[in-house]
Amino acid sequence: MDKTNFKENTRYTVAWRATDGKIRPANIYVYKMFESAMIARMTDKAGFLYKIAYDDITKIVKEIAVETENQFHIPAAVLDEKVWKDRSMMERYSSSPHMGK
Repeated sequence: MDKTNFKENTRYTVAWRATDGKIRPANIYVYKMFESAMIARMTDKAGFLYKIAYDDITKIVKEIAVETENQFHIPAAVLDEKVWKDRSMMERYSSSPHMGK
């Protein structure tokens, strides 16, 4: 996979290669895309953000665009590429004003 297969503020169900090398299913919400990786939250896990390389995604099973009022927001400074240079994971809870969370 590459950058053209993904869009920001979109939910995906994917098969991805985890850090242990195994292919696992994952539900992700893509916040930001860089040239070689994206910042996404696993929607079925705790509030961690992950830097996921496009090459680690082996298959997109489902794609759902998120309407503006349902989008989760994180400050731009947290999603800055410089912050993620030497990082692969960050604990951060995001909220959706529409959902009251």
